[in-house]
Amino acid sequence: MTHSHVAGSIHADVASRAPGWLAVPEDVNALMPRLWSANVSKSESGVLQVAGVDVARIAAEVGTPAYVLDEDDLRARARDFASAFAGWDVYYAGKSFLCTAVARWVAEEGLGVDVCTGGELAVALRAGVPGERIGLHGNNKSEAELLAGLEAGVGRIIVDSFDEIARLGRICSDRGQSARVMVRVTTGVEAHTHEYIATAHEDQKFGFSIAGGAAAEALLACHDHPQLELAGIHSHIGSQIFDAEGFQVAARRTLRLHAEFARTTGIELAELDLGGGFGIAYTSADTPSTPQELAAALHEIVTSECAALGVAVPHLSIEPGRAISGPSTFALYRVGTVKTVQLDGNAARLYVAVDGGMSDNIRTALYAAEYSATLASRRSSAPPALSRVVGKHCEGGDILVRDEFLPADIVPGDLVAVPAAGAYSRSMASNYNHVPRPPVVSVRRGEITTLIRRETIDDLIALDVG
Repeated sequence: MTHSHVAGSIHADVASRAPGWLAVPEDVNALMPRLWSANVSKSESGVLQVAGVDVARIAAEVGTPAYVLDEDDLRARARDFASAFAGWDVYYAGKSFLCTAVARWVAEEGLGVDVCTGGELAVALRAGVPGERIGLHGNNKSEAELLAGLEAGVGRIIVDSFDEIARLGRICSDRGQSARVMVRVTTGVEAHTHEYIATAHEDQKFGFSIAGGAAAEALLACHDHPQLELAGIHSHIGSQIFDAEGFQVAARRTLRLHAEFARTTGIELAELDLGGGFGIAYTSADTPSTPQELAAALHEIVTSECAALGVAVPHLSIEPGRAISGPSTFALYRVGTVKTVQLDGNAARLYVAVDGGMSDNIRTALYAAEYSATLASRRSSAPPALSRVVGKHCEGGDILVRDEFLPADIVPGDLVAVPAAGAYSRSMASNYNHVPRPPVVSVRRGEITTLIRRETIDDLIALDVG
């Protein structure tokens, strides 16, 4: 049955046009806590607040769009992983989001930092992260990047090809220096995630195949090189992973390789990195595990597999990925235009255009990622309307939030906030359409601190030397 209300054709039965996981909210103003950082709430007037600061003040002081980071939340997530995985090495994923302050914070909370380019390495070093607590990843590291890693004394270089083993070995020989390495392997396990971020199936660019024999050959090549110190095996099955099932198969195959190497050489490798890529909640459909649940499951998997193979449990490390940076930040936008677009039948959708877009979050367009949103600047008494939050770019695919219920009376000038924007939003941001990238600000105890300033048109023009 169709019921008319102030939204006009955007009526109650429009829920049938929404994806199955998206329910019509009882209160369109309410927040779902697991989507937001710990210190985010709404006031009685419906204004979004973080750590004692409301978004109206943030918008007034730093403008929109902006990434707003809850410092205490990010630190707490880092501590939770360090505590849950006590005795393991826990590495923060620099690629998810990296700036000097965040690198310093996670190091202060006991984590190492994974980097995969010379630029990320430079930021980690600028933050004072000790070289021995940095891991250098990447499938095509340049000689300059390998040299920078050696000069920084990084604790491990994760080698990814025979070309890299030869390249690194030659650089070390020329310098009379050794490098501590791990060999990245592909286990043939596909994570239940998007094809582009599932990284352990065979037909992709990362690592050495266990099934094809390349992994065993790479381990021996590193072991036999006088300038390479082989620490162990590195495995990574993907990103946005919610359960331990894939890790169980990957650990079994990786530890069989570990045991095979021990039988061949008489040496049990000292370390094993199981990767990570733990999932976070972007929408109501996502149910991430806690660090404690993940730690218990992975510990059980490794100990049982090692016992079955008759090998000692190696020193373990883990890479939580977006699970630290992602939930700690929301993106703040201002609405510019609102359109009602008729769908089939009597239904319609609100297209809510904001002052950002795919240049500050490419994941929806790139991965078909799903996000949520809330009206952040006021409380509304209007009914929920099926909405799509879109950007300002000259692309039909410039979508930030594909499906969400927002108040039917949303208008230009309103503020909209998108949770879980801390991972891969600013780090993958671009200047498409010559739009300057937004700032990153942290909030703690009522204070706003700029971590990365807003780019300006002058910044863009300064790079144009033609």
